[in-house]
Amino acid sequence: MSVDGICWINNTIVPLEEARISVMDHGLLYGDGVFEGIRFYAHKAFLLDAHLNRLFASAKAIALSIPYSAAELTVIVQSLINHYKQSHGYLRLIITRGTGSLGINPALCNKPELIIIASPLQMVNDQAQAQGIKAIIASTRRIPGDCLNPQIKSLNYLNSILARIEANQAGAEEALMLNQQGFIAEGTADNVFIVLNGALYTPPVNDGALAGITRALIIKLATGASIQTHEKTLTAYDIYTADECFLSGTGAELIPVREVDGRELNRCPGNIYRKISDLFQAYIHACD
Repeated sequence: MSVDGICWINNTIVPLEEARISVMDHGLLYGDGVFEGIRFYAHKAFLLDAHLNRLFASAKAIALSIPYSAAELTVIVQSLINHYKQSHGYLRLIITRGTGSLGINPALCNKPELIIIASPLQMVNDQAQAQGIKAIIASTRRIPGDCLNPQIKSLNYLNSILARIEANQAGAEEALMLNQQGFIAEGTADNVFIVLNGALYTPPVNDGALAGITRALIIKLATGASIQTHEKTLTAYDIYTADECFLSGTGAELIPVREVDGRELNRCPGNIYRKISDLFQAYIHACD
């Protein structure tokens, strides 16, 4: 499968098909590394400072030293965007532990590797974006936070991939994941929002949700628009009986959900989703 895009690797910009890493890189061998997904609009990275802050926090949490400052990464990111042929797109900023041995010991890795990919990304097709997607609640549970903190955006997404396989097998586009206590945590790569009686709800981060940057912006925009907004523990029942449900994330942006486990939502896309989506797009344009 050919993927359109360019890549910053080894201090140079190359087409994606020419990008190479060592087969001994621990990011490849063990998923040892961290990443951020970043949108850019009108040749400008969106909410870059927030993404870089989270990148450095994730790296610190796994004792991975990033060999660049935030200011240096900002310059590199903008250089890559300037070289990309489209004004809008998606960046994947990756820091791996680097090349090491076949053993797991990270102390034997030479130095961290920086890789930044610029590419188009559309999580769902236009019809699904307009009409909503089907989702399931997966049997695969979120890894407990005391085993691997969900705030660490690591390269190892196997937990989410297993849930996504369940969605594929069920003919759905996404899977919602429960935590070990049986409460809604998040989607496989996105945060979850529901609307009930005109109020907006999303699981708190201590229920296993990533403190999503898009999630935080939605809460800010909704609150500013006088939409009652709550971080609240949610159950499958809450999802099934919600008036609206939608997902958010850097890659996803905002995606409405029309059905969960065969239960159709009352409204899709709903009025609250439409209002927040309009506010989100206006915010993007204001940042251009």
